[in-house]
Amino acid sequence: MLVRTVILYAVMTVCAVAFHEHTYAVWELKEDLQIRILNLWELLQQLEYVDPDQRIMVYEEITHIRQDIERIVNLLIQHDQQQHP
Repeated sequence: MLVRTVILYAVMTVCAVAFHEHTYAVWELKEDLQIRILNLWELLQQLEYVDPDQRIMVYEEITHIRQDIERIVNLLIQHDQQQHP
């Protein structure tokens, strides 16, 4: 049983590190990107029922989320360019 656990741990470690130099960083950025996209989707849904006074705040939040998405995409491109020069 211990041998199976050690082998499984070794395989998982190799898989996590072998495919990309920045595997965890890229995974984390992709996760952040998905969260921001969901936030953007929710803000766009809010525009359907928000009061006119609050609409400006929603627009500001949308602008902020768009900037975050652009920053994350740029970081992902940088990681890819470092990995594949």
